[in-house]
Amino acid sequence: MKLDYQLLDVFTTTPLTGNQLAVVLRADTLLDDQMQAIAREFGLSETVFLRKPALERHSAAVRIFTPVHELPFAGHPTVGAAVVLGLQDRLGAVRIEEQVGVVTCIVEKLDRRTAHARFALPQLPGEVGKPPGKAALALALGLNPEDVGCGPYQPCVYSAGVVFYLVPVRNARVLAQLRPDLADWAFNFPLGNHSVYCFTAAEGEEGVDFAARMFSPGLGIGEDPGTGSAAAALIGLLARHTSFADGQIEYRIRQGLEMGRPCRISVQLRKDAGVLTHGGIGGHAVVIGEGQLDLDD
Repeated sequence: MKLDYQLLDVFTTTPLTGNQLAVVLRADTLLDDQMQAIAREFGLSETVFLRKPALERHSAAVRIFTPVHELPFAGHPTVGAAVVLGLQDRLGAVRIEEQVGVVTCIVEKLDRRTAHARFALPQLPGEVGKPPGKAALALALGLNPEDVGCGPYQPCVYSAGVVFYLVPVRNARVLAQLRPDLADWAFNFPLGNHSVYCFTAAEGEEGVDFAARMFSPGLGIGEDPGTGSAAAALIGLLARHTSFADGQIEYRIRQGLEMGRPCRISVQLRKDAGVLTHGGIGGHAVVIGEGQLDLDD
């Protein structure tokens, strides 16, 4: 069995930055345990497997795996898969079947290997649990309790398909100094895959509204350079605190700077009569390589 794959850097236009992604093409013959083993072999935060869609009018179905788990939805794999499909099939829009639902992506080509993709969330974020107290959060993240919280934002738990503990911190200096203590991580963060998304207002940073870091040892990835599913969950909290009841706004998030893998993620939200009615994620991706898996005995 031989399978072609592409390697991409996502949420960036600069090769060797952003969040790495492997996209395995024509993966219909693979069993679940084979896909998991391949994702573990690549060792990236996520690996995407493109398969024939259930409906002919859709572009592809995808399966998304971390090194240790399958995910029903993830942002940077969705952007990367949309860019691969858009570039190879010269499409301006692609419809991808994910476990969370069908995702429609708008793809804008920049050059032969770079494109921008944006998509509406198939599932709007909602609050799904309660976070630990500030003292427990501070201890788990290597902070002082007074450093937890940022303006109107307080810790909470949201999901737009994947559960995240959202932890605002005082400023970018505090964000950069986070030192997670993994000893009791699953006990402190029992919901979902024990994923924690720390963020703050990026005051004084040109072209950026928020800065973030994401930690998820339960997914086998430690810290992630750029997490679209976490940004999707954050949309729920941002929508709660917007100054308008009717209208829309876009925010720009930086992530991965502390890892040397800077990412830029755009999020959009719209509210009608005070209710969140639309959430969107966008970002660039660049193809940096391709190869072939040889799985023959």
